Parts: sequence; structure tokens; C-alpha cells
Amino acid sequence: MATIIPVIMCGGSGTRLWPVSRRSRPKQFLRFGSVCSLFQDTVLRCHHDIFASRPIVVGNIEHRFLIAEQLLDIGVDADILLEPMARGSCATIVAGCLRALERDGEAIILALAADHKIDDSSAFAAAVDAVRKDAEANFFIAFGVKPGWPSSHYGYALSGSKLFEASQLAAFVEKPAPIIAEDYIAQGYLWNTGNFLFRADAFIEEADAHAPEIVTAVRRSFAKAKSDPDFLCLEEQAFRNAPSICVNRAIFEKTRKAAILELDYAWADVGCWDTFSHDLEKDSSGNVVIGDAKIIDGSNNIVHSEAGLSALIGVNDMIVVLTPDCLLVTPKDQAGAVTSLVNRLREENRPEVDSVTSDTPTRCK
Repeated sequence: MATIIPVIMCGGSGTRLWPVSRRSRPKQFLRFGSVCSLFQDTVLRCHHDIFASRPIVVGNIEHRFLIAEQLLDIGVDADILLEPMARGSCATIVAGCLRALERDGEAIILALAADHKIDDSSAFAAAVDAVRKDAEANFFIAFGVKPGWPSSHYGYALSGSKLFEASQLAAFVEKPAPIIAEDYIAQGYLWNTGNFLFRADAFIEEADAHAPEIVTAVRRSFAKAKSDPDFLCLEEQAFRNAPSICVNRAIFEKTRKAAILELDYAWADVGCWDTFSHDLEKDSSGNVVIGDAKIIDGSNNIVHSEAGLSALIGVNDMIVVLTPDCLLVTPKDQAGAVTSLVNRLREENRPEVDSVTSDTPTRCK
């Protein structure tokens, strides 16, 4: 039976959760209600006999020591592939597949985002095991959940005819506008969680058909990669030539081999501040409070205060984030604009984009 090798994608910059998430220590390396970081929890979730004991981790070269430190802290050995710059999830997965095929020519890949919360590890492993036959039949399995609200942060997938355990994908749309998402929800579409299972060789073949420039660039970069005892550094010049595009647009919107399994366990994407709050405990007025805060006559607010007391009076539907060097205040319906703010701060060479001032520990205890 082919080995299932986890490929954990941890190269994101986490700008939507600024100012807690910074370039030098983005959200996947922080803790959110867990003993370990999101990245560490993702790695430990794959500690099951259906998975290869040595995962493949693909991250940004800027975070190489952070990745190694956090893996050492939880006692996990991994193949660490380092990207010289971000080129989207399709290039990341191609690189992971190439490394997996060096280890096992029939390897099945479980591509995982490093910033998701899944508390039931047993149910997670059972879901992956259930669709192994679908993957062995050369289908690309996405994992879906019922939408909680008409969000524009996720891809939407519609199930079609049944295969083994998964269902063939009848339609896939990446991040529609909220008004369109409402219609998709009414039609029974699922959110695509951004985690996938497939044969590594089948994915490379399909990517070569739909996104050949990515495969060519990553192959050349991988062939020229420099290795040392701890890391495999992809070659910069060739990798830069890979078009920057997510795997959903590059492959899943085009392929006829996509399938989806609806999950029956709780899943959350720690994406931006408004979606982050949906699975957290709320007070009687719908407020989410993390840290030291006092709210009077206010409802449906999100307050993350790690540098002193944040006090709100008569304020509704707001996000307030206080760190030692930054204060973010925005209406919840403008949470998606945080990335634009960070980009503007970067253009102004503001150190707050990169610097890490949070005292939040990242080591498991």
C-alpha cells in the first residue's frame, strides 16, 4: 500500500491577522488557544499510523530556523524544503510532490495548510483513510465543510456523482463575492478547506497539463536545490519564474479528476480577524475577548488585547487589536482590508510590518 506523506505548507505571511501576525513570525507559528502553534498542531495531527513518520514541510527561507526550532520542540524529524520567495500554493505542492516521489514513486500526498484548527485528530485521520482508494484511482480529493456564512474567503465546491467514499466535483468556484456565495450555499455548495489528497505522480501530470510553466520552473529549481543536513533550499532564479497562483485556480477549476469529501468534524481556518472569531467563546452580547478588555454597552466586537487594558463603550461590530507597538481599529466588515493596510505600511518601510513584539510563547510546554 502506498505511503501517505503529509506535505505541510507553512510559507504564508499571515498579513490578514496583523498586528499579532508579523512577517518574521506569521500566524502559523503562533498559538491560538492551543499549547502549541498552529504549525506544530498540524504536524502532530499527522502522528498516526496511516501517515509516513517523516512529513515534508515547505516554507519560506526567512522562517527556516523558526521551522526547525518548532519541529525540534515537538520531537518530529521532517524534510524541510525552503522557497526563496512566495509563488502560491500550486508551486509549493509541486515542490512537495517532487520530494515525495524521490522517497516513494507511488507516494500519496496529503497537502495541508499550516494555519487550520482541527481538534479531533482521530476523525481527521479517519477521513483521510476513507478516501485513500479515491486517491489511488488518480482522483484529487478536496475536503469540504458546510458553510457557516456567505464568506468570500473560501472556494466553493459542489458534489457530483459518488466514487468510492468521495464524490466527483460537479463545480468549483474560487472565492466568490458574498452575494454570489449566498446563492452557492442555497445550492448546497461546500467550503473547500484547502487540504488535499492525491497521488504525487498524478498531480504532477495534471499540473503539467494545466500549468506547465509552474512545473517546469519548480522542476528546474528542485534539480538545482542546495542541501545541507537540515534544509533543502530551492534554487532562486528558476523558482522565481514560476507563475504565482493558488492550486485552486491552477488545477481544481480546470481538472476533471477532482473530487470532494464532506467532513463531519469541526474545522476552522485562522484566516482574518472576522473569520477567526466564529469558533471562539462569546459573551452574552456576542463579544469575543482575548486578553485584558472591558466592554460596556457594546455587542459583536472582537478585542485582542495583549499589551494592557482595552476599554470599549457603546461600540458594536468592531475589531480592536492592541499589541505593545500597534493599535488596530476597524469595523468587522472591513477586516479584509488589513492586508491593504500592511502593504501600505510596507511601502513606507514601517518596521511594525516585520518586527515581532508579542510575548506570546511559541514553544510547547
